[in-house]
Amino acid sequence: MVRLLLALLLMLAGLPVLAARPGLQAMIDAAKPGDIVQPEPGVYAGPITIDKGITLDGRGKVTIDAGGKGSVIYLHTDGAVLRNLHLTNSGALHNTIDAGVQVRGKFNVIKDNIIDDCLFGLDLQQSENNVVRRNRISSKEVALGMRGDAVRLWYSFGNKITDNVIRNARDMVVWYSKDNLIARNDSRGGRYALHFMYSQYNKVEGNTYTDNSVGIFLMYSDGVEIRDNYIARAVGATGVGIGFKETSDVTIENNRILYNATALYLDVSPYQPDTVNRFTGNVIAFNNIAVRFLNDWQGNAFHRNLFKGNLTEVVVSDGATANRNDWQGNYWDSYQGFDLDGDGIGDTPYENYSYADRIWQDVPAAQFFRGTPMLEVLDFLERLAPFTPPQLVLRDQRPLMEMENRL
Repeated sequence: MVRLLLALLLMLAGLPVLAARPGLQAMIDAAKPGDIVQPEPGVYAGPITIDKGITLDGRGKVTIDAGGKGSVIYLHTDGAVLRNLHLTNSGALHNTIDAGVQVRGKFNVIKDNIIDDCLFGLDLQQSENNVVRRNRISSKEVALGMRGDAVRLWYSFGNKITDNVIRNARDMVVWYSKDNLIARNDSRGGRYALHFMYSQYNKVEGNTYTDNSVGIFLMYSDGVEIRDNYIARAVGATGVGIGFKETSDVTIENNRILYNATALYLDVSPYQPDTVNRFTGNVIAFNNIAVRFLNDWQGNAFHRNLFKGNLTEVVVSDGATANRNDWQGNYWDSYQGFDLDGDGIGDTPYENYSYADRIWQDVPAAQFFRGTPMLEVLDFLERLAPFTPPQLVLRDQRPLMEMENRL
């Protein structure tokens, strides 16, 4: 079906319809390092292997079809360029990481390609200082958990993954890798838009992550900087905007985290002694839960964040408190104080309390009914006349009365 559609598109574009042919590998083998290889328009048979620093330029008119076996391109060299290609129909095996491109090298550039019907998009292993830019990547049309990752970094340092459009892949994963830049990518319809494991000192800037199960999750990954990202609509029972597991010294700054089941999820973070996770200038709005602490923890600093329209601002499991963290100068739309001296700061602290008899916390299935008139009435009654003394969850000594609207 894919080949028939491709042939039809080529006919409509006035291009020759060619049967898949094996000549591309011979052209690559004949090229010398530094050469630019520009095949004639058409469909070429893969897989192919590139083991020298050449440029393979499809000029938007070349398709390489792996025939459902292996990866489309094996890039085992330094200093090569792949551009303007359509890579399709990889194998479907996870154990061999069948991908559009398998990268094993340094200083390669992979840009402006379309990678579709490939189990994994790009797989980089022990590869450094590569550029992956402006590619359109999608996986095979299988169940979400059976898809491959759009981009996979394994023990790979100093790479730049920027300006890619990702649709209906599984995850983007960064494992045991550091000093990578992940910027301005647009990822939708996946599981983890971005997942770190044991990966330090990476930068995540200006990405758009919407309609995924999870936006960003950091596990055992310290020193990561996450700035100016848009993360929205991570919904469902496990929906999380940004999650943390034993992760320390992280900067979360100027992000918009909207319409998620849980905006921020913290589990034993920060983990390293004498470290702080910094949450500054973020818009955290219209989520079911703005911040969920899985346990009674400390070491997080929340400054100048905007909390607006969330059903619940902060939840701590087992009736613990979040007040051992630093809450200072945030905007809370549920704050009911005044600013009589006009300095822009509330005259009294913002205080958030937990009521032990909240049905939706005691009976998780009741969360389905949150926001309905019945549960809103029950919530009002337990605030009006609680059965047990409420417990202080957090206190912000200097709540802001106004904050710039960046929704």
